[in-house]
Amino acid sequence: MTNASFQSKTTRRNVKVAPKGPCGQPRAKAGGDLGISVTLAFSIHRPEILPLAADLMAAHDAIFLEEPPTRGFGAMLRGELAVAEYLMESETEYPEFGRRTCDLLQALSRRGIPIFQVEPFLEALVGIHDFFADGGRPSELPTGSVVSRVYAAEKAATAALLAYYRTVMTGSFEAALAAVKAFAAVDAARFRLRDDLRAEALVSRMAGYARVYIEAGEIHHGLWGALRTALAGRGRLRVRYLSASVVRRLTGRGRLAGPGDCLTLRYLYHPASRDPRLDLLAARSLVYNKLLTKEEMPAGTGEFPHTRDEVATIQVVQRLSLKDCQALFPVIRRLGTEAARELVRTHLQRGGDRRWPSIWTASGG
Repeated sequence: MTNASFQSKTTRRNVKVAPKGPCGQPRAKAGGDLGISVTLAFSIHRPEILPLAADLMAAHDAIFLEEPPTRGFGAMLRGELAVAEYLMESETEYPEFGRRTCDLLQALSRRGIPIFQVEPFLEALVGIHDFFADGGRPSELPTGSVVSRVYAAEKAATAALLAYYRTVMTGSFEAALAAVKAFAAVDAARFRLRDDLRAEALVSRMAGYARVYIEAGEIHHGLWGALRTALAGRGRLRVRYLSASVVRRLTGRGRLAGPGDCLTLRYLYHPASRDPRLDLLAARSLVYNKLLTKEEMPAGTGEFPHTRDEVATIQVVQRLSLKDCQALFPVIRRLGTEAARELVRTHLQRGGDRRWPSIWTASGG
C-alpha cells in the first residue's frame, strides 16, 4: 500500500494561536483583504442549525463539507439517487439531520454551487479499514506516511476511549478523572492531525473560487489556526459560529462549550498542561455526559431544542464543585438521562439550590 493511494503528505503547521482561557473562541477575521474570501462555519450536526446555515452557504461560490467522499454523493446531489437510499448506504448517525442536509445541498447544487466532501483524515481511515479487510497489516503501512500517522492517532484514541469506558463504569472517581484527561489529551492530538491534514487539502482545492464556505465542527479550533497560516497575505478568513445568535439570546454569550470540549481544547493548545482546572472540567464532564440528551429532537422553524438542552446542561454542571461530582459519580454513572437529572436535582436541592431548567421540568427530566 502506498501513501499516494490515500493523501499527500501534510506540511507542519508553524503558527498556533491559543484562545484566552480553556474555551476561548477564535477572532472573527484573519488574513489580508485581497484575494480569496473564506468563511469557516462552525456548526453542529443537528437539524435546527440548517436554517441558520442555508443563506450563508448560498452566498458562496463553493462549499466544502466536513466529511470524506462517499459513494453516490454526486448522484444524490443531481437527484439521480434517492436521499433515503443514499443515507442508508452512508450509514448516517443522525437520520433527520442527514435528510434535511441532503435536501439543502440538493437545492444549493441546483443553483450551480459546487459542493465537495473534504476530510482527508477520515478518508484515509476508511482506506485503512479497507486495506486491513483485504488482509493488510499495520506493519505494511509506510513509515512516516499520512496513513501511518492516521492509524497511530486513531489507535491511540480508540485505546484511550476504551480505557475510559471501562474505568468510568467500574473504577474509582480518581481513576475516572485520570481516564477522562488521558482520552482528552490523545483526542486533542488526533484533532490536531485532522485539522492540519484538512487545511492542506482545502487550500489546494479552493483555488479558482472567490468565496469559499468551509463546514467544521465546533471543536476544530485547530483548523482555524492552520487555515489562518495558509492564507496569510492571500485572502481573508472569517469565522462564524452558526448558533451564535441563538446562544447569545439564551445566555448573553456567543458560544457554548461543555466541560469535555473545554478540556479537549485545553490540551489542544497546551498538551502538557497541569492546570488545576483540568480535574474540575473532567469531573463535570462525567456528569454532563449523563444529563445531555443524545437522541435527535424534532425542531420546528425557529425552535432550538438541542441548543436549549445544551445550555441547560452546561448551566447545571457549572454549579457543581469537584466534591459534588465525586458524591454523584458512584450512582450517576449507571443511570439513564432522566434518572441522572433527578439525582442531580435532588443533590442541588439538598444544598439549598432549587434552580432547575424549565425545559427539563416541562419534559419530565
